[in-house]
Amino acid sequence: MNDEKESDLQLELENRFLTYALSTIVSRSLPDVRDGLKPIHRRILFAMESIGLNAAAKPVKSAKIIGEVLGKYHPHGDASTYESMVRMAQDFSMRYPLVDGKGNFGSIDGDAPAAYRYTEGKLTPITSYILNDLKK
Repeated sequence: MNDEKESDLQLELENRFLTYALSTIVSRSLPDVRDGLKPIHRRILFAMESIGLNAAAKPVKSAKIIGEVLGKYHPHGDASTYESMVRMAQDFSMRYPLVDGKGNFGSIDGDAPAAYRYTEGKLTPITSYILNDLKK
């Protein structure tokens, strides 16, 4: 039972890398057609809901939110996680912001947001509809 077959290393690497790259793009980088959210967006919203940051709650420091996401759902880096949260709080980036940000979350002119230790956030009322759909 010798099922081994010879193949060119260069060709095999190209095929394997292409398969991996496409898989990564589809599973992480492209927004889901059902809700328009990337996995990191869903993780942030889910983490915020799990610590009770609904629209009626008081805002909490962004550092706590980012720590919750990194600790439980997405251990890949605080900067990229905070960037995703900032984008969901900017009314010029999203038609309906999903995060109610307090503090400097950047401007349409390209000004950078403040560091996450200086900002606060909670969920917006519209986010409850999205989170209800995620539970289905």
